[in-house]
Amino acid sequence: MGSLPASPKRDSGIVAGRLAATDIARNFSDLHPPLDGHEALVAADRCYFCYDAPCMHACPTEIDIPLFIRQIATGNTDGAARTILQQNILGGMCARVCPTETLCEQACVREMAEGKPVDIGRLQRFATDTLMDKGVMPFSRAPATGKSVAVLGAGPAGLACAHRLAMLGHTVTLFDAHPKAGGLNEYGIAAYKAVDGFAAREVEWVLSIGGIDLRPGKALGRDVTLQELRESHDAVFLGLGLAGVNGLGIDREDVAGAADAVDFIATLRQASDLSALPVGRRVVVVGGGMTAIDAAVQAKLLGAEEVTIVYRRGQDRMNASTFEQELAQSKGVTIRHWAKPVRVQSEAGRLTGVEFEYTAEDQGALVGTGERFAIRADMLLKAIGQAFRPDGLGAIAMEGGRIAVDEEMRTSLPGIWAGGDCTGRGEDLTVTAVAQGRDAALSMHKTLIG
Repeated sequence: MGSLPASPKRDSGIVAGRLAATDIARNFSDLHPPLDGHEALVAADRCYFCYDAPCMHACPTEIDIPLFIRQIATGNTDGAARTILQQNILGGMCARVCPTETLCEQACVREMAEGKPVDIGRLQRFATDTLMDKGVMPFSRAPATGKSVAVLGAGPAGLACAHRLAMLGHTVTLFDAHPKAGGLNEYGIAAYKAVDGFAAREVEWVLSIGGIDLRPGKALGRDVTLQELRESHDAVFLGLGLAGVNGLGIDREDVAGAADAVDFIATLRQASDLSALPVGRRVVVVGGGMTAIDAAVQAKLLGAEEVTIVYRRGQDRMNASTFEQELAQSKGVTIRHWAKPVRVQSEAGRLTGVEFEYTAEDQGALVGTGERFAIRADMLLKAIGQAFRPDGLGAIAMEGGRIAVDEEMRTSLPGIWAGGDCTGRGEDLTVTAVAQGRDAALSMHKTLIG
């Protein structure tokens, strides 16, 4: 795996300080500034409050969107937040990172009639932020059941599961391999989508319900075993996410200057001084999903002069939404389609460029055309998907390389549930993981109370 140099020299092409700290601070300001009270009322007034609203059914957590918008419109902002959080305890983060343009807002009647949906995402943020800023946890724990549950993974699925179990009166031990809880929300999304340490603040707020013992730095297979957890707890939930990264499968892809995009984003998210982060002058990103977009845009915001995303298929096949693609282009990122990497170019062990082959589809299969081109680069970020690592899972049944679960998120082993990206059930989205963690908790509760 390639990695960024710890102390880059100025002649390496990958250096820190390409922009002044003030410019970087401006570049990484809030992507969608929050609504104020008046703006929220104006936005809420556009809602038709549809019966059997399509926006609600387009939300994986099935938030009653017309109800919470009506509550905002009538001045009951705390009630709106409770409506949201009852279904999605990470509603604050989801309001920031959900692809609302392809979920609730795409289904909005206003979008279909006028091409401009109700601003559901920012209204959701207005409500949840208002409540969280008060330090209020609107839910309390039920009387103790005497049952204990181990939750592995403190990402969106694990947090949602742990919180719902705590609400229901169970005692939860929450393990995570990282030094901080939050999973993808803490380590894997663009910094401009969740500014001012929001991910960590939301985790602290979620845990404030009580009954959840967080144990960071504890990895399955290294620090704890599944057998130990099954013996010491009444049930186990696996919210392990995707820890593996797919390689390009070409020679010299680990040359100095090449790195995995997820590592680049994680490093950026944990940096205390963004102006001290090294970035290339010419950056190439291979991939077509959200990770590719987030890595490319942030490289540009750090001061890279040329950033190019290269994707093997057409624009309509990119996993990143049209909004995200347009966002990247608005920041100066070039997106090229129908090409795959075939060779890394280097001199003296350092990346100098990437050679690509044009691609085409032949009866649905992707094929190379034989025609090639090269892009000069001093940094290569690989973003062609992540993979699940089944370390420490033993005999749990797998399906498609991920944990097999039924409709209630139960695995093949009694007493063990799973949810989120590690299952491959539904889209790999924060909101989907939250829904699965919540639903798994409800299934566990039903089993635990007999």
